[in-house]
Amino acid sequence: MRKYNSLNEAIHECFGQDISIAKSTRMSGGDINSMTRLTLSNGGNVLLKTNSYDNIDFFRTEVIGLTAIKASNTIATPKLYGYGSDSDKRIAFLIMEEIHTTRATGGAMSDLGYAFAKMHLADTAKITVDGKCITDKKYGFITDNYIGATKQINTPKDSWIDFFRECRLEPQIKMAEHGMGNGLIKKSLALLDRLDSIMIEPDKPSLLHGDMWGGNHLIRDDGVPVLIDPATYVGHAEADIAMTEMFSPFPRDFYKAYYEINPMVSDYSDRRDIYNLYHYLNHYNLFGGGYLSSAGHIISRYV
Repeated sequence: MRKYNSLNEAIHECFGQDISIAKSTRMSGGDINSMTRLTLSNGGNVLLKTNSYDNIDFFRTEVIGLTAIKASNTIATPKLYGYGSDSDKRIAFLIMEEIHTTRATGGAMSDLGYAFAKMHLADTAKITVDGKCITDKKYGFITDNYIGATKQINTPKDSWIDFFRECRLEPQIKMAEHGMGNGLIKKSLALLDRLDSIMIEPDKPSLLHGDMWGGNHLIRDDGVPVLIDPATYVGHAEADIAMTEMFSPFPRDFYKAYYEINPMVSDYSDRRDIYNLYHYLNHYNLFGGGYLSSAGHIISRYV
């Protein structure tokens, strides 16, 4: 995908030299990026995501993540047109298809479950972005990316447990130490030492969405499920499923369909909270508040 040096350049190159922006409509949603519907002079609409000028890496890594998911040939993602930075407007931007949505019926959630399971079962060694395999070891990703506004470390590892310890929990614990008392810090370090007795290595690595809460999937108006806003990497499928259960679990139709294709081992629930500890710590590091208390309960449970 081409990187552009201005929004106007991107519009002209993607849609035609005689095409311009006729109208901009600010849209709701988006904790990290601003979203705007651009109505073009030819009558078409596209979605513009923007951030501050220095934050172009948000969009570079989002493009790579969505491209990897698309390359798995299992589940739909929005069409991407271009990204870049505009020094005059002082923005970084990503231009993408606007998804027209419909209500999430039971059938649509079943379709999402089937497609999500197929993504997890895809052969990660055969998924490439710009001709490069998405990870040169079993776990990790071709680039670091972001979980919300937090840099997400994706250094490739041969061990899932080592990856989760060193690239997921350790960075978040270090960032959260300023709010932890000595007791919780000691428990956190003890938990890192105990991960080998809590977690398991998967039978195969899976391509993960990485931030699979309810707001990061859509049902297109033709009923097709679409994934958006990923924090993509290769890991254990359990980590994605755990996040779907973190705040408000997905509808039952999703899990029924998912498990028909990719059954989970019986003791998955014993590990679910350890995966979500990463997200509770990240929420605390981003937003503060009671998320540290939730993280503390999980840490104390496992130590």
